[in-house]
Amino acid sequence: MKRKLDLRSGTPVWFAYNVRTVATAPLQRDIKTEVAIVGMGISGAMMAEALTARGMDVVCLDRRGPLKGSTPATTALVQHEIDQPLSVLSEMIGIGKAQQAWRRSKLAVENLSSRIVDLDISCGLERRPSLYIAGNVLSPTDLKEEAAARDRAGLRTRYLTASELKDDFGIERDAALLSQGNLELDPRKLTASLLRIAAQRGARLYAPVEVGAFEAGKSGVTVATKDGPTISAQHLVIASGYELLDSVPEANHSVVSTWAIATKPQKAKLWPERAFMWEASDPYLYLRATADGRVICGGEDEDFTDEALRDELIGEKSARISEKLKRLLPDIDPEPDFAWAGSFGTTPTGLPFIGPVPRKKNVYAVMGYGGNGITFSQIASEVIAAQLSGQKDSDETLFGFNR
Repeated sequence: MKRKLDLRSGTPVWFAYNVRTVATAPLQRDIKTEVAIVGMGISGAMMAEALTARGMDVVCLDRRGPLKGSTPATTALVQHEIDQPLSVLSEMIGIGKAQQAWRRSKLAVENLSSRIVDLDISCGLERRPSLYIAGNVLSPTDLKEEAAARDRAGLRTRYLTASELKDDFGIERDAALLSQGNLELDPRKLTASLLRIAAQRGARLYAPVEVGAFEAGKSGVTVATKDGPTISAQHLVIASGYELLDSVPEANHSVVSTWAIATKPQKAKLWPERAFMWEASDPYLYLRATADGRVICGGEDEDFTDEALRDELIGEKSARISEKLKRLLPDIDPEPDFAWAGSFGTTPTGLPFIGPVPRKKNVYAVMGYGGNGITFSQIASEVIAAQLSGQKDSDETLFGFNR
């Protein structure tokens, strides 16, 4: 059984844009497959596309249906910068591992961009620079050290003084780091397209299907469902986001509540290059723009999972985010046109757990995404696709459950 969560509430801005329906079928009988994937959000969709690209027989299951979990709640700042600054992560796990985690994240963003282009997916893909702004976690001096750490890892970053930040972007803050090559996209359009591509290659999509207990062994995995039919698979991949199956360890994983708003379109008032922005603060503010000129802004994260309390705070948190947005960008109309709340998983290091589940033969899982959910989902699709093909990913131990 899953540890169920009400993953979001309110109305995310992505529902303002039409997305083609993803066809699913009811599961009415026992079936067999090479790989069963639990979850049809962004991580499950990426996994299904990657595995079907390798010619694997895939079945996707979801207790709600495609795109109905936490995927629409993301603000979709697809960045290579991990939540944990490189200079800080180096102290936590060592310089070599920290540098490799950041480099792999950068590679994942590049691979995702290429993947979208090669598959001719229309999801509003655009390249955007990113501004990491000094705050109560990293001062200007700390940002200089962070820039140096990134440079040593081969990750190009430019340190901006207060005057440079004001001149180049109109932002009045003490300092910032400027990086390039991050991705702006519509997460619902991307997820739906990946699922449709997988289905065109033969993947079978079943929903609503609630997964119950499963038995894992050397010969494969037998998955029971709440309504009776079973799935016999050679491998099981748990891509259920922040609703984990009971058999997946919760160690070093916690769920956090977050809030976000989106303004009305106001293209004329947007800042140079529509750069992503996020603060080196706790709690931090993060923002981006949409193609039609809306400003998406989120933050005010809190470490609790009470969905009722989270939802009660939408009004208060939205007002606070709106006020912060106005202080950062005085020319923007910060009035929310959309407001929503969501839950996401995180780990102390900010790195995800990806790979074989301990003591569960032929079972794989992805958990703990932080603010890099889409980037880490890309890494997961690469790592697990390689593992299921009998290959070794060079970074699998970096993200593994036994690290």
